[in-house]
Amino acid sequence: MKMEQNSTLFIIFLLSVIHGFVFVHALRGASPEKALKLKLIHRYSPHYNGLHGDEKPKNQQELLRLLHRHDVVRHQMISYRRRQQQEESLLDAEEVILNSSRIAARRMAWEKRGSMVMPISSGSDYGWGQYLVKIKIGTPAQKFLLVADTGSDLTWINCRYRCRNRCEKHQGRLQHKRVFRAELSSSFKTVPCSSKLCKVGLWTMFSLQQCSTPTSPCRYDYSYIEGTHAFGLFANETVRATLASGRRTKLENVIVGCTDHIKGSGGIRHGDGILGLGFGRNSFATKASLNFGGKFSYCLVDLQSPKNVSNFLTFGGHKSARLQKPMTYTKLVIGDSEDKGSFYGVNVQGISVGGKMLDIPPRVWDENLKGGTIVDSGTSLTFLKVPAYKAVMKVMTMALSKVKKLSPDNDPFDFCFSSKGFNKSLVPKFAIHFADGAIFEPPVKSYALDVADGKMCLGFVPTNVGPSVIGNIMQQNHLWEFDLGRRTLGFAPSTCT
Repeated sequence: MKMEQNSTLFIIFLLSVIHGFVFVHALRGASPEKALKLKLIHRYSPHYNGLHGDEKPKNQQELLRLLHRHDVVRHQMISYRRRQQQEESLLDAEEVILNSSRIAARRMAWEKRGSMVMPISSGSDYGWGQYLVKIKIGTPAQKFLLVADTGSDLTWINCRYRCRNRCEKHQGRLQHKRVFRAELSSSFKTVPCSSKLCKVGLWTMFSLQQCSTPTSPCRYDYSYIEGTHAFGLFANETVRATLASGRRTKLENVIVGCTDHIKGSGGIRHGDGILGLGFGRNSFATKASLNFGGKFSYCLVDLQSPKNVSNFLTFGGHKSARLQKPMTYTKLVIGDSEDKGSFYGVNVQGISVGGKMLDIPPRVWDENLKGGTIVDSGTSLTFLKVPAYKAVMKVMTMALSKVKKLSPDNDPFDFCFSSKGFNKSLVPKFAIHFADGAIFEPPVKSYALDVADGKMCLGFVPTNVGPSVIGNIMQQNHLWEFDLGRRTLGFAPSTCT
């Protein structure tokens, strides 16, 4: 028995070495000219025409209220998933290989406990990401608009696959949406239900264990925190896109979910599915990064930017982005697979305001104490744990004591003030200091927000639970590079052009 275990451990070690070699090879073979570049479209930007008249915010004030409502739901989702992952302490590689039945038992316990504490939202928004990506899937290609989500591993699309009566039964769930016709794609290959990939590799993406036959497709019930479930089957498919050079390319054998119905109070209001950009073994981000140098990056512009300025998601090199300063790098806190979740964590040491480090308890930044910090493109505002929030707001409000304070009314901020005759030099510099010495210092406009005509607010949001979150407004006008091979996060001010 001991010899068998030693053999198993050697196989695990050998596989990890091979995986590491593939990653390093991909890094060394990266070429900026071969980068995969996708346009990011914010759901409330002028580039997106999928909103109905009553869904479009009438002004900046209403926009920020909508973003905050979305952020609250998303932060609940992030906090819940992180708590699940910390409590579960997912099985290590030896347990996965030697006793896969324990995975199913643990998953059932996870889902059972989770279903009891899921908060219910209003049904208008489900905390998915804010940006959408145009992408082509299948052979021949079919066009879709997917929500880019750094907090999700599963890439899925509204889909039809030999579902017969079930298609008719759930027709209403997918109506008025683009639907992928799987039977028309020659590259669509379902994952067998009896395969190890289904039973082990995809279990964190909620693969189901019931098999009507060994060759029947591996199905999933992908649950979201507010109670919505996406039901479908896993398949390997070809994704097509355009390189930065203008040439077309394709990624083969990408794990894609074919979602044939959604259960819950509603579905995705914007887009045709989800583009999973989390750090999971089978996420689109991991697959695409391995093919383009082991890294991906994005650069976000202000929502009020003109139509000729765009956001881009790039896999591979980013030489086309104009940097105003050299890149600064810090360590990414991500696990070997899903053991630390799909979110992109960073080690924060503290925050300074006006060049002075604030007195914030170290536990606020400790992930093991239910703290920590993540960088999330799907959250708009920046969330700070209460001790950090209080420290920041105390210094900020003292510095702004001479400005005319205004009532927040229904705005999601605690401190608002008149912007008449306002000079941004009155607002002290805010900076996030990382444990390895890197410093992120966003421009004042990223945290002193224009809310309405003549009104500004400090755009920080307090939270008692879950991690602090560096949101996409704070990230604007910077290039962010996620190097999954070296496990580093790079950032630099940029025009994003």
